[in-house]
Amino acid sequence: MAALQGKRAVVTGGSRGIGRAIVERLARDGAAVVFSYASNAEAAAQVEKVVAEAGGRAHAVRADLAEAGAAERLMEIAEERLGAVDILVNNAALSFTPAPLAELDEELYDQAMTVNARAVFLTVRHAARHMPDGGRIINISTLNTTRPAPGIAPYAASKGAVEQLTAVAAMELGARGITVNTVSPGATDTDLLRGTNSAEALETAAQVTALGRLGQPADVADVVAFLAGPDARWITSQNIHATGGLA
Repeated sequence: MAALQGKRAVVTGGSRGIGRAIVERLARDGAAVVFSYASNAEAAAQVEKVVAEAGGRAHAVRADLAEAGAAERLMEIAEERLGAVDILVNNAALSFTPAPLAELDEELYDQAMTVNARAVFLTVRHAARHMPDGGRIINISTLNTTRPAPGIAPYAASKGAVEQLTAVAAMELGARGITVNTVSPGATDTDLLRGTNSAEALETAAQVTALGRLGQPADVADVVAFLAGPDARWITSQNIHATGGLA
């Protein structure tokens, strides 16, 4: 039997990149998955199609997590379609062009905190109220909280908040057998990475990674699937660096 057979999962930001790989892997392991997308309905439909052709179940829900109430509605819709959610993966994040602190305005900071941190708080709070005992919560962060770089202050700050929320939730929910962990990818070969970095920067990132290449979305999805499964029952309050050795 597949490791996640009969489980019900929510993945935020599941139509592209790492999120898509997570949806496809959880579905392949037997979970029924509801995933959110912000605007690209075509990409979301393609994920549904690929999962269905492989014999899995995945349902797309438009939910722009920058909008008030969107995170709560996503969780409610998932419960209406699937029943109580056993697995929550917070992957959605706002991307933006790097800029120095001196040039940033408050609106950009607020947007980053709303999508990257507040939405995680809201979905985790919902899970704390409704998730069955023995559930799994996995929040996607970034290596940039420990490897800071110029121009990404709002992004790094929001992900730092996610990591602290993860640690607190793990302590509060542990008595119910619910594990809460963070996965922090390194340089992962997605459209987003290639759209915001030069070819030279990507080559450098591969060179300084112990395994000598950029990560692939499936590399991160496999770590998430492990944490979502029964073999990770004794792992909680951890930040797993899925970086290929990029320290």
